[in-house]
Amino acid sequence: MRDFHFGDNVLELLLEDGTHYYPVDPSKPQLPPLRNPDILVGENDLTALSYLHEPAVLHNLRVRFVESRIIYTYCGIILVAVNPYKQLPIYGDAIIHAYSGQNMGDMDPHIFAVAEEAYKQMARNHKNQSIIVSGESGAGKTVSARYAMRYFAVVSKSGSKTRVEDKVLASNPVTEAIGNAKTTRNDNSSRFGKYTEISFDRKYRIIGANMRTYLLEKSRVVFQADNERNYHIFYQMCSCAHLPEFKNLRLLSADKFRYTCMGGDITIEGIDDKKDMDETRQTFSLLGLKEDFQSDVFKVLAAILHLGNVEIRNSGDDKSSVSPSDPHLAVFCELLGVNAEGLVRWLCHRRIVLVAETVVKPMPKKRAVNARDALAKQIYAHLFDCIINRINTALKVPGKQHAFIGVLDIYGFETFDINSFEQFCINYANEKLQQQFNLHVFKLEQEEYMKEDIPWTLIDFYDNQPVIDLIEAKMGILDLLDEECLFPQGTDQSWLQKLYNYLDANPLFEKPRLSNEAFVIQHFADKVEYQCKGFLEKNRDALYEELVDIMRASKFPFLASFFQEEEQSTVTSKGVKVRPARPGVKPANKQLRTSVGDKFRSSLSLLMETLNATTPHYVRCIKPNDEKLPFEYDSSRVVQQLRACGVLETIRISAQSYPSRWTYIEFYSRYSILMLYQEADLNDKKQTCKIVLQRLIQDPNQYKFGRTKIFFRAGQVAYLEKLRLDRLRGACIIIQKHVRGWSQRRKYLRMREAAIILQQYIRGKRTVRLEAFFNIQAWAAVVIQRHFRGYRMRQIYQVVRLASITIQAFTRGWIARKRYKKQKALVLQKYARAWLARRRFQTMRRLVLNVQLSYRVQKLRKKIEEQVKILPKRFMKLKICWQPLKAYRKLPGLYFCCHPQQSLNINCITFCTSVTTLHMLDPVKHFSTFDGRILESHQREQKETYETQLEGLKLKVDHLQNENSKLQNLFQEKSNVNENIRQEVSRLSSENSVSKQTSSPAIPKDYLGMLEYKREDEPRLIQNIILDLRPKGVVVNMIPGLPAYILFMCVRHADYLNDEVKLKSLMNAIISAVKKSHHKDFDLLSFWLSNTYQLLNCLKQYSGEEEFMKQNTPRQKKNCLQNFDLSEHRQILSDLAIHIYHQFITVMEKSLTPAIVPGMLEHESLQGISSMKPTGFRKRSNSIYEDSDTHTISSIIQQLSVFHFTMTQHGMEQGLIKQAVKQMFFLVGATTLNNIMLRKDMCSCRKGMQIRCNISYLEEWLKEKDLQSSNAIDTLRPLSQAAWLLQVNKSTDEDAKEITEKCTELNSVQIVKILNSYTPIDDFEKRVTSSFVRKVQSLLQDREGSTQLMLDTDYRFQVTFPFSPSSQALELIQVPNSLHLGFLTRI
Repeated sequence: MRDFHFGDNVLELLLEDGTHYYPVDPSKPQLPPLRNPDILVGENDLTALSYLHEPAVLHNLRVRFVESRIIYTYCGIILVAVNPYKQLPIYGDAIIHAYSGQNMGDMDPHIFAVAEEAYKQMARNHKNQSIIVSGESGAGKTVSARYAMRYFAVVSKSGSKTRVEDKVLASNPVTEAIGNAKTTRNDNSSRFGKYTEISFDRKYRIIGANMRTYLLEKSRVVFQADNERNYHIFYQMCSCAHLPEFKNLRLLSADKFRYTCMGGDITIEGIDDKKDMDETRQTFSLLGLKEDFQSDVFKVLAAILHLGNVEIRNSGDDKSSVSPSDPHLAVFCELLGVNAEGLVRWLCHRRIVLVAETVVKPMPKKRAVNARDALAKQIYAHLFDCIINRINTALKVPGKQHAFIGVLDIYGFETFDINSFEQFCINYANEKLQQQFNLHVFKLEQEEYMKEDIPWTLIDFYDNQPVIDLIEAKMGILDLLDEECLFPQGTDQSWLQKLYNYLDANPLFEKPRLSNEAFVIQHFADKVEYQCKGFLEKNRDALYEELVDIMRASKFPFLASFFQEEEQSTVTSKGVKVRPARPGVKPANKQLRTSVGDKFRSSLSLLMETLNATTPHYVRCIKPNDEKLPFEYDSSRVVQQLRACGVLETIRISAQSYPSRWTYIEFYSRYSILMLYQEADLNDKKQTCKIVLQRLIQDPNQYKFGRTKIFFRAGQVAYLEKLRLDRLRGACIIIQKHVRGWSQRRKYLRMREAAIILQQYIRGKRTVRLEAFFNIQAWAAVVIQRHFRGYRMRQIYQVVRLASITIQAFTRGWIARKRYKKQKALVLQKYARAWLARRRFQTMRRLVLNVQLSYRVQKLRKKIEEQVKILPKRFMKLKICWQPLKAYRKLPGLYFCCHPQQSLNINCITFCTSVTTLHMLDPVKHFSTFDGRILESHQREQKETYETQLEGLKLKVDHLQNENSKLQNLFQEKSNVNENIRQEVSRLSSENSVSKQTSSPAIPKDYLGMLEYKREDEPRLIQNIILDLRPKGVVVNMIPGLPAYILFMCVRHADYLNDEVKLKSLMNAIISAVKKSHHKDFDLLSFWLSNTYQLLNCLKQYSGEEEFMKQNTPRQKKNCLQNFDLSEHRQILSDLAIHIYHQFITVMEKSLTPAIVPGMLEHESLQGISSMKPTGFRKRSNSIYEDSDTHTISSIIQQLSVFHFTMTQHGMEQGLIKQAVKQMFFLVGATTLNNIMLRKDMCSCRKGMQIRCNISYLEEWLKEKDLQSSNAIDTLRPLSQAAWLLQVNKSTDEDAKEITEKCTELNSVQIVKILNSYTPIDDFEKRVTSSFVRKVQSLLQDREGSTQLMLDTDYRFQVTFPFSPSSQALELIQVPNSLHLGFLTRI
């Protein structure tokens, strides 16, 4: 609250819960550690804190874990994972895909981020990797290792039918069943260490795995503490004892076996042992371990349970015995095929080999029980190793290993009230791992300093090599323990006395003051007191040779193989090496036996060699409380584990150097407010940062300038934040001063105006009466004026009215006269129009007469032609009649015309009648009666009549010919005009369909809209029009869908020929070629999606079905298919179009995805409003800094515009374009929202403003492209509501209610995640309180819907292909020469 001065005895502090007075010794003032600025509280990386000390680390973890419900935090290269004791929705496949391909530090801390970093470095650097997962029992090591392996299985699919990744994951349930148990700290505690090597090929796909185990807790088989259980597999078997396949094992309930009821609790809350047994058996089968092997395993496990129930009685005098009729003994011997008599004897006796003789000595009950338990432990240990070896064999796949990633799930540093041999080995292993960790950290620090060209200074750090030497060096603890184990009479007490004698001078070894049965070792994490009881027995791991011989002689081959002699030579394998930490055979010679400590030291040395040859990644699991309560935080327990796992040591090392590291861009963006006007230089931001920093921090040792970053010592960032806050506070004060001054001046002016009005009113009241008199006089004058003015106005009105009436009279007369004159004109028009009408009528009548005349001429001509046809017959009749008259030709006075042509013009009927009459008369008598002049006169008259008629007919014919010629000329002119118009239309259509180079003059032919081709030309057609065609051509762009039209015209021709074979062959060839033509090229996919859709529409439009022919023209109806029904091919084409569409969407997503997060989230689209919170996160030194182009919202819009232009250019139907755009908008919204969920630094008020601004840009783009009806903007509603949630006030109950009402598109998990992740950018913003989050959760309890945190970015909206008839006339389409389809012929 106020500054501290030397000499003060009290420091007044401001805590989160109010003020506090902290007492200080004036002589030696020790001030409490300073708190980090609020902007750094809740950081993703502990090393990014400005003040690095234990309280700051604990507070940061508490804020993230308790308030933000975030369980992962970075500490340099370490991932700190706090066990939430609750299932969280952050491990789905969508989360895995979100972290895949991301750099470590770009997203919130996560086990998947560490796994991705390991996978990426393996692929990039071609070097093996290791992920070291450690922590206390119950901290979540097994789950973390399992999730890391699951990540590799998902992102690196093997692609083979063996599904190796599924087998790798399936190994976990088996190993957990035989190696995990319930303890007081954890319901699923791993009682062994495990290092799993996941092998990858050159394409970095999983090809196999190998597992090594370390230090199985064999003692748990025969002993469990209170509230603990044996290994899970025993309880799983007992729960299935009623099943037929387990009847021969004669199992009982778990509470009936001594080895499973010792801890008192045989069940675990929330765990179904029967269901777990089914899963275990299924995973056995998935791993390829057959039923026979499973049966053998279950036999051995059941035999161990029965062995524990074998009762050993005390026979007195240090003797013991086992009843031969013991039922459990009989079952044990039956299951394992061993000799019951020999087993009974050697359980209670021991053979002692002396120099001269062999003595069989009975053993007391205690030692006999130990021998029984030792046999059970040894059998289980061999079974455990056997199962691990079989799993490794199952996971070994043929193929050469290119690289591997190892996942080490190993116990962390442990200290209990009573620490024994197991804790000693565990802590020894952690000492070795901590040493390797320290060396790796310093190596990375040195690489970072060298990369940034910063001088490297040696930093003092704790070296635990002396502790390691104390344990494993010559005459160390393990060496003395092995030496004592060689003596048959060696005891724990004698070994402890040796430790006191040899190691008393070592400062790291202590003797407890109040105990002679323990020793103390100063480990790197803490002092640990070990009880020496049981060290020798556990290190010897002794099993009498007589019992080994009985097991070796078993008739059960599976058991006998456990105790066979092991060959000393090691068989090397070209595949993945299987190197179990514990050999399965004990040599017969006691002197050659290897102790447990020595084997553990060898396997640990091999492990360290493996880890040193790989790039390690560290995961430290933390147990937040001992009660297993979800999201409860015990600071004392947490800080103890942080010390034990080396996190605080990392913090201390970082604090000695330059822990805070910011890029120049981050520094410029954050602290530009501290720059002077003269210092701000946008062209050289790096130099500007140097100038500003040198002015703000006078001590140059407090910072260093690197190539790309600025390195700060501890506390300097907090100092800069204080300066920035002071500057902002000063600016706020100035703004407030001016605003308040303006407000007060405005208030003053209003008050002054009101006072003046009041003064005027008060002063005016004194002269009220005087003013009233004057008012009466003024009123009287006004009345007089009113009446006078009214009189004057009436006079003026009368004059104006009279003048108006006069003017109206004259006007109306003039109008009447004008109307009369207009009627005369109408009469004239009437006659003129009548004349014109008559003229038109006469013209029309003349035209009708001409038509009638033409018709009559045609009719007359037809009649003449008929008469001409009849004339030859009449001529023959005349010829017949002519013969009798030849004799009378020379008679005088008789004239007869015999010319053939003239005879045609004589009335044939009259002439024939006359001739016939003459012929019938007697010739002499006839000519004597008639005079010759009469005949001549008669002939002359007929001739004249004929000539007159002939001349008249000639005149009529001439007239008709003239009229006919005129009509023919008129019709010819009209037909010529129509022909010219048709030729012009054809020419223009041709010019529109092809380019000018390939255009040809329209041919005046009536085409049918079909293309003819020969059967042997079908491959050429498919090759040219589909496989070789590229959408870049001019011809293709002139007529969108031209290939579809050409193919359909060929289909029409095959249908026209009624050639079913040809038609099916063509359709199958088209479908096959289209499948081959589209690849991963966007233009090709867009082009063939459009053409496939157009071909599908053509098949529908010309199918002849009524529903598709409603909008067809008469010509299009005529062009319908006649012979075949292609509905089956339409369905195949529809499926093909859907497949192309999905590939098309995938290619668009691949192009758009890299720009989404930078453009929507990271880019500052609103100038002057910085939403960036620099984290100072230190990336791995071996990570590659990619100088990629910066994407903005403009990049996204530009990419969308390219998509839209290409689709439009290819003539894609508008409905399909809208569907594609909607899918792209969904991808933008889902990807952005998913990143918000996984990036705490993006959850701020200013970032919400940036997101809403970017959404408005996308909405404007939709309006510009006229795509509002696509409903694409609706897919951004979840993102829009998330942005609104970041901006809205989050403090009161009304705010909580408003959030639940408006955030309808977000589920409860997403809303709570955003509220928990909300991070203020400045100190002026408030954090979201836990009570407010709980209030929102209570309001969201009844909300139904999905509970997934992430949106599925792979989701696809259902695509539809609406029928859209084309107006394109097929008969007008011409095939361009550029397509090389000359073998096609237009029909």
